[in-house]
Amino acid sequence: MSVIALLGGCADGWATTQVSPQAAAAGRQATPVDQIQVIEGDVTDRPYKSLGDVSATVNKVTLFNADPTREMVDKRLKVEAAKLGADAVIQVRYGTVGISALSWGSLDGKGRAIAYDKP
Repeated sequence: MSVIALLGGCADGWATTQVSPQAAAAGRQATPVDQIQVIEGDVTDRPYKSLGDVSATVNKVTLFNADPTREMVDKRLKVEAAKLGADAVIQVRYGTVGISALSWGSLDGKGRAIAYDKP
């Protein structure tokens, strides 16, 4: 195996996600992942139900991979929120993990998955 192949690794890096469900959105039609909102603050203009906390970490596997972005983290948060039947992820916060033995850099995000109350 060549050095280039070893250093190339996975083009997208690797990611971890975690969901801590508090309530199910039973009987709801699922919101498509690409339509789930990611909001750094709170929602104050409409009532909602909290479904659980979600988190995601995107890692840069090799020196040659692109640095993780908030958009990459948002995409992972949306996927995890969709598993709970969420309409949005609110109170999102981001933090860097830094360089480790398994990663050349990481970016993580955490938030609360919510479902809007139906009128």
